[in-house]
Amino acid sequence: MPPDALQTAERLAAGFARTAAERDQQGGTPKAERDQLRDSGLLALSIPAAYGGLGASWRTTLDVVRVLAAADSSLAHVFGFHHLMLATVRLFGAPAQWESWFERTARQQWFWGNALNPLDARTVSRSRGAWHEFSGQKSFCSGALDSQMLIASAHDAQTRAFLIAAVPTQRSGISIADDWNNIGQRQTDSGTVTFEKVRVEDHELLTDPGPLSTPFACLRPLVAQLVLTNVYLGIAEAAFNDARHYTLHEARPWPGAQVASTGDDPYILGQYGEFWVGLEAARVLADRAADRLDAAWSRDAALTHAERGQAALATAAAKVSAARTGLDLCTRMFDVAGARATHGALRLDRHWRNLRTHTLHDPLAYKIREIGEWALKRTYPTPGFYS
Repeated sequence: MPPDALQTAERLAAGFARTAAERDQQGGTPKAERDQLRDSGLLALSIPAAYGGLGASWRTTLDVVRVLAAADSSLAHVFGFHHLMLATVRLFGAPAQWESWFERTARQQWFWGNALNPLDARTVSRSRGAWHEFSGQKSFCSGALDSQMLIASAHDAQTRAFLIAAVPTQRSGISIADDWNNIGQRQTDSGTVTFEKVRVEDHELLTDPGPLSTPFACLRPLVAQLVLTNVYLGIAEAAFNDARHYTLHEARPWPGAQVASTGDDPYILGQYGEFWVGLEAARVLADRAADRLDAAWSRDAALTHAERGQAALATAAAKVSAARTGLDLCTRMFDVAGARATHGALRLDRHWRNLRTHTLHDPLAYKIREIGEWALKRTYPTPGFYS
């Protein structure tokens, strides 16, 4: 593990936390904070040292996502998705493509943004001989604003084949709308990208081996799901810490409790015990899943369907646990903090808003069904962009 990565993340997180509530209210692009991430060197965290990166494992990279999420889940989201985009070119592309992109990202502090969204089929690709023309729109394009590179997708106009490309954000014909105004994750810039006759060169298409074409390429959705899992867990930890501070320093005991301080109320203590059990279980599952991902990643092209399946099951269990624990904690934190904790200036509701927005990314019910298929029938999840 890079010796300074976690310390650097903790230092950045301390600063991000001081302005997180105010920036949540503002929305928009956190340009200054994104530049701090650039200057920190952490955008090269998952890039191998041979290409100028820090050579961190996925376990370390996801730990950093969690640390940042406990301070500001929007910044953790775009940071995690940046590394997901780097994983995308590594898994779907050829060495001649990703080696150069890795080197330039590490050297020039590139931020990568997302315009892939496989569920949004409005972008069409038309062959123009030695290049393709992308036209259409993509929604939920997290981190596209203020990025240098985009992972974009389109359906071939004739064959309907799903194409993915890596293109410069400033390419002629690409426009990014500042139209993200949701209740949570308000500084992720997860709005709309429009492609108007955008020229995509053949060498920018990720076709060798291509999307989800091998067990190794099918690790991409696991990276995505574990980024989400660690964002959830970071939010839950932030909610716990905020609730704990308020209970110990601000909350007043209920008269019927007959105790001198809220921290001595047996019902309050019981709820904190439940919170802690949930957090500990979610942490263990998230760490185990990250280790499974690292083990699968190290197998490279030799990875088997079964090995990928085991990593997918660990990822699904971790995500379900983190989401359930987090939503419960972000709701019940007010039971232990009291009515004064609902003061608008505190914006403690942002933890629930952020987590609720993020957990709608893909339904937990389908993750649980996949786990059930394995538990009952010993059937591995079918690889897809969400499993």
